Amino acid sequence: MTALKSFLYLILAAGLGAWYFPLVLLPKNPQVETGIFAYFAFPLWLIGGVEILWCFWDFTFRGRGTPLPLDPPKELVATGPYRYVRNPIYVGVLVIVIGYFLWFKSIWIIVYAVAAFLVCHLFIVFYEERTLKKKFGAAYEDYCKRVPRWIPKLK
Repeated sequence: MTALKSFLYLILAAGLGAWYFPLVLLPKNPQVETGIFAYFAFPLWLIGGVEILWCFWDFTFRGRGTPLPLDPPKELVATGPYRYVRNPIYVGVLVIVIGYFLWFKSIWIIVYAVAAFLVCHLFIVFYEERTLKKKFGAAYEDYCKRVPRWIPKLK
């Protein structure tokens, strides 16, 4: 049942945020950019997609829960992409959206990316992190000290 709930969240949240909404913002007949930067879209789409799928796997099978705040994992997930940033699903979505910008060069995709980032950041700061501190206590606080919220530390 947990796997099904995770899958539904994957489709509804990450799927809509990373794939559906950016495409809706495009004009009816978008121009595809063929410059050198456009081809960086492919690795960004691949990296973002793999990152999101990896995170969902870890939430479901390591954490025994879902990324959905109403059904969080039973155990703190600090493996895989979570070793480098605390919010790799959101990062994966933003990487995919940036790939769309490189491919289509639509200003609306950048506007969407900035708005989505701000909404996610506020949600994380004012709800998610507080909830996780209550649920996991000192383990989560230690995790927050070791792992940055958005940008991985280069060692």
